[in-house]
Amino acid sequence: MTTDRPLLLLDVDGPLNPFRSRLAGLRGYTSHRMRPAVWMSYRSPDSRSARRGLKVRLHPSHGARLLALPFDLAWATTWMNEANTMVAPHIGLPGDLPFIEWPELFARDPDGLSWKTRPLLAWAAGRPFAWVDDMINARDRAWVAAHHPAPALLLRIHPRRGLRDRDFTALGSWADGISTGAR
Repeated sequence: MTTDRPLLLLDVDGPLNPFRSRLAGLRGYTSHRMRPAVWMSYRSPDSRSARRGLKVRLHPSHGARLLALPFDLAWATTWMNEANTMVAPHIGLPGDLPFIEWPELFARDPDGLSWKTRPLLAWAAGRPFAWVDDMINARDRAWVAAHHPAPALLLRIHPRRGLRDRDFTALGSWADGISTGAR
């Protein structure tokens, strides 16, 4: 990773996998059956859902579009390194992106933050970052603004829509804005 570019912290379910969409196929998404470890841990190994796997919808152009943005990409997802092996090949991302290893999945936060917010901020280590996730809320934005010394964009992506053109535009504009501000 180069340290002069901001981080782009990517969640899978919601932004890349619009899991609540009924019409994702009509928008160019392809469906895949996968068995990520976290998802499997909530199922009996011999259950029908475990045998079939999780239906994951991915857009084959998203990888190239993400790589074209002026960011260092990293995974901020419960999939952790499995995003590199299961998701990245289907969207054209490299299979060795860094990822956040969460200290505890789905931990309840005493201040009502997303369970990812505090560990994500620690992982960013003061670097500017954009975070795309379907679970970002107003408390997360306020907490990050008060506790992170660098610019941060928290972009909530609706899990019915996934990343859209306007989201890619917003990410690029934000990164260009902080690059211009640093000059």
